Amino acid sequence: MAMEAAARWQVEEQKLRCTKEPFVDDAGTDRIKSIQFSTLSGNEVRGSADVQVWNSRFYDATHKPVPGGLLDTRMGATNKFGECTTCYGSYTECPGHFGYIKLALPVFNVGFFTNILNMLKCICKRCSRVLLADGELRQEFLKKTRNPRAEAQHKSIIAKNVRDKCKPCRCPYCGFMNGVAKKGPKTGGLNIVHDCSKTLDGNAEELRSALSHKKEKLSINSVHLLDPQTVLSLFKRITDEDCELLNLGDRPEKLIITEIAVPPVPIRPSVFAGGAKSNEDSITIILKNIVNSNSIIKDFLQKGEELVKCFNWWQELQLQVVEYVNSDAPCLTASQNRDPKSRGLIQRLKGKTGRFRGNLSGKRTEYTGRTVISPDPNLKITEVAIPVLMAQVLTYPERVSCHNIEKLRQCIRNGPSKHPGANFVIKPDGSKLNLKYGDRQITARDLKYGFKVERHLEDGDIVLFNRQPSLHRMSIMSHRARIMPWRTLRFNESVCNPYNADFDGDEMNLHVLQTEEARTEAFMLMGVQNNLCTPKNGEILVASTQDFLTSSFLVTRKDTFYDRSYFSLLCSYLGDAIESIDLPTPALIKPIELWTGKQLFSVLVRPNACIKVFLNLTVEEKIYMKRKERDKKEVTVLEETMCPNDGFVYFRNSELLCGQVGKKTLGNGNNEGMFSVLIRDYNSHAAASCMNRLAKFSARFIGNHGF
Repeated sequence: MAMEAAARWQVEEQKLRCTKEPFVDDAGTDRIKSIQFSTLSGNEVRGSADVQVWNSRFYDATHKPVPGGLLDTRMGATNKFGECTTCYGSYTECPGHFGYIKLALPVFNVGFFTNILNMLKCICKRCSRVLLADGELRQEFLKKTRNPRAEAQHKSIIAKNVRDKCKPCRCPYCGFMNGVAKKGPKTGGLNIVHDCSKTLDGNAEELRSALSHKKEKLSINSVHLLDPQTVLSLFKRITDEDCELLNLGDRPEKLIITEIAVPPVPIRPSVFAGGAKSNEDSITIILKNIVNSNSIIKDFLQKGEELVKCFNWWQELQLQVVEYVNSDAPCLTASQNRDPKSRGLIQRLKGKTGRFRGNLSGKRTEYTGRTVISPDPNLKITEVAIPVLMAQVLTYPERVSCHNIEKLRQCIRNGPSKHPGANFVIKPDGSKLNLKYGDRQITARDLKYGFKVERHLEDGDIVLFNRQPSLHRMSIMSHRARIMPWRTLRFNESVCNPYNADFDGDEMNLHVLQTEEARTEAFMLMGVQNNLCTPKNGEILVASTQDFLTSSFLVTRKDTFYDRSYFSLLCSYLGDAIESIDLPTPALIKPIELWTGKQLFSVLVRPNACIKVFLNLTVEEKIYMKRKERDKKEVTVLEETMCPNDGFVYFRNSELLCGQVGKKTLGNGNNEGMFSVLIRDYNSHAAASCMNRLAKFSARFIGNHGF
């Protein structure tokens, strides 16, 4: 029984140990009724902390963290060799624990300073009641605020209306004369003043006139400072009903800081730099200054020192807490002795290098490359050219089998510095052999089935290609790798539209998949050939652009004729002179055989008789002249196909009969274009093959022809 109890206790202790693993609740599913966000009160900060920080020293004489200091081991291990004295976890197991600093005097929270000021404008500075004299108006505002169907934005508008109705006046509850609450002078730091100069009654004027004969000038001070202690006492007296009226989700005194949460040690590590000197994080330095100022204020209060000294240090403590929260706050610009390199909590979270964008959304991962992109029309739309230098670093773990053992042996012999090579060999027991060291000939000879070889990227590997910002599904698609020299990532210009990419210095990301399942899934679901149309409305997105449209427009003009040699040369451009092409019957036989540009485009759609693609479509291009326009210009031919500008494109059985091809036929955004019809009537492979032929032809043709 004792052994069972001990085992059960060990299991419970293991469950209670603080780890970095996500919490999984086995109790079942629960329905969430509501979620409320609020700041932590002083008691809640104290309750969630494990240690009170009061000592400004970091280490003792033996280089161990001082108890009660900012590096106390109860807040987590200070280095990878240390141990947390709260949960007894190592540096990798314990995520750390919070501490707290008990402030001698409260301070304003700079993040909610505007909210504090707005509330002070609405309440009496003596009894803390909302300055609404009209009871019916008050009940009307309460009724609107308590409406369960009222949205948050509507409630904020109601609270703004309440604030507009609360003018400086005499309090209807206690009779106190209220002035205007506003920000203090910028030179004084973070202050709030109560200005009653515009609301002084006749008694003040009578007092001035009665004492006018005195030689000493009487100054009636009508501007009073509202310090954090006074504001805290006012907020504590605000009733719950007034909190509803001001649209406060929680008690307003939580906006005044009385205890400061000290973050765990692991997020602000301390590093020893040669000997007894240590480099501390900027957050730790700011907290040290807060502890020092807090200790001085405590001594002044205990000894009964002058109020001016205590107030000056109170202002210094306020600025230090502001720097801890937001080191770029406007009230810190005029203050002296501030480290310009210090980063507050807000600076650690916001911006491109903050925790959210820099570490969570944009974290650096393995098997990823990033460099500048450039165009290459000789590539297929499903391919991406990867530099050799990048291919030697990015690897794929290929399992050894009877089909690839000789290829992988040659990769091992080539080693890490020669492509195609390999960087590591992984044995079935998990041990990893670095091919940078040792005899690669012996390693290749001893290679067996079941081993994994982390080989370099080679032609045909499936990779993910992404351009940020990833605004829709097709911002990341899979391509087949093509290893080429130089130092940029290259792809076909037809694929620019889904990525919204141009070649003025854009950079793109490359992700190498590490399992066969991931490669298959990416190829089937994320392949370019399977994402030619956008899922938004079914329009073609991967289509011809720029020079491709220009060359197609020039080739399909009415007055374009080619002899046999030049027509054969242009046909060879379609498929790198390795694709079988059937020459059509020449359009003109005498006195010399001539082919038209429209026949060349027909060959582009269907190069030979083996390709069973019979394209049929009609498109009215931009230059198409409609019948009304023909009547105005007295054009007698009224058939739609006989456009004077040759703007009616007509394909019949993959043969271009008439029309000058343009953007409506080949471009994106048209459901009746050539590529859309090919996808609809045949498949994406037919459309992709036609795009590849057009890209190769256009690059060569327009380079020789010009425009």
